[in-house]
Amino acid sequence: MLTIAYIGNGKSANRYHLPFVLKNPNFSVKTIYSPAATSPWEQIPGVNYVTDIEEIWRDADIDLVVVCTPSNTHAEYAREILNHGKNALVEKPFAETPDEARELFALAKERGLFLQCYQNRRFDSDFLTVQKVINSGVLGDLLEVESHYDYYRPEVPTTLVPKFSKNYSFLLGHGTHTVDQVIGFFGRPESVRYDVRQLLGPGRLNDYFDLDFYYGVLKVSIKSSYFRIKARPSFVVYGKKGMFIKDSMDRQEEHLKLSYLPGRPGFGVDLPEHYGTLTYFDDDGVYHEEKVVSEIGGYGRVYEGAYQSIVNGAPKVVSDDETIEQLIVLETGIRLITKGNEDL
Repeated sequence: MLTIAYIGNGKSANRYHLPFVLKNPNFSVKTIYSPAATSPWEQIPGVNYVTDIEEIWRDADIDLVVVCTPSNTHAEYAREILNHGKNALVEKPFAETPDEARELFALAKERGLFLQCYQNRRFDSDFLTVQKVINSGVLGDLLEVESHYDYYRPEVPTTLVPKFSKNYSFLLGHGTHTVDQVIGFFGRPESVRYDVRQLLGPGRLNDYFDLDFYYGVLKVSIKSSYFRIKARPSFVVYGKKGMFIKDSMDRQEEHLKLSYLPGRPGFGVDLPEHYGTLTYFDDDGVYHEEKVVSEIGGYGRVYEGAYQSIVNGAPKVVSDDETIEQLIVLETGIRLITKGNEDL
């Protein structure tokens, strides 16, 4: 069993991490650090809540420290964890620049420690289902894949964060999910086309992005906006012999927000009305249209992978090169909107 400490006691730790790790018999959560003495999140019985981070550094029992803090502090905490001789799992975005990530991975290697980015969206149900359909080969040679991650939250760009800031960029905050999915499944692209916008004008929040990744003939597009009153399909995949469309997104987040937690019947499981539709011609030219039962997602698989890497030396779920490549893409996109923004 690995003993865990968390840095951060907010939504990230309590919604997207703890519900999964508390169900995993390979882990024991010992300590949660936050500089604030109070939190709206209910305390977990048996866990030590501290306001002095030195309690983590002094505790020889702690094997793995998980960083769930604002994105501009991720690299700083990762470096401190490694320098105290402990393994680290770091929320996304992993760092602010590719060079910062390279430095951290080199430090982890030098000290013989585990360091990885927490990319839970690799285990979204819709994304896993798309992979299943692609790997089946029924679509033939792939031509185009579209991924959409939409919101209708106009209050965010118009009132809450009216001034541009890299740390509140929509591309950095949400592109970190979908860029990783593309790189994790399709690999490093030959080229990337960027369309990163501030729909409310220069100096305002980056509230839209549309990136195209090219792999020979194949184009993989990721598109997101704060102003989609009706969301586009989660995924659309086109091949020479057919197409697959998955309208609804993974349901784990929906259930977590309702406090319907892992381990309960049906957690994160699609109902038949959420299944995607596969349409194709088979090798005999026969037309098919059928529903595809969704794969079951599981954010906890990141922790299962971390355990196997730390204890048994298995390859990381998210490789160092994949994390660096993702940051290259994000940094390049951010550069396109930094010119003319006075705080950068």
